[in-house]
Amino acid sequence: MEEVLKTSPVKLTEGAYEKMKHIFEQKSLPADHGIRIGVKGGGCAGFSYILGFDSPKEKDSVYTFKDMKVIMEDAHGIYLAGMEIDYKDGLDARGFIFNNPNADTTCGCGSSFG
Repeated sequence: MEEVLKTSPVKLTEGAYEKMKHIFEQKSLPADHGIRIGVKGGGCAGFSYILGFDSPKEKDSVYTFKDMKVIMEDAHGIYLAGMEIDYKDGLDARGFIFNNPNADTTCGCGSSFG
């Protein structure tokens, strides 16, 4: 049985929350799914972000942000704690933006960090 902790170590802006909620409802995902946030090796700065929908796995912690589950592999917390995810839909920027206080370096595209 999964344990749902109260506060997510990753925050979503209102724009990111609304976009994720819209995608979740549009795809008619099962109730056990939530937003998976993580990292993987690669990208021009060393690590790339993972952002999508998934169900919890054995090495995950499950948090809540408003009424959505946030799923994160325990080992990724060191890289992601305190991060804010935003969503922009304008002429100068479109998509999810990762504001990570733990990143020493970032790439020009904003989807990888070191």
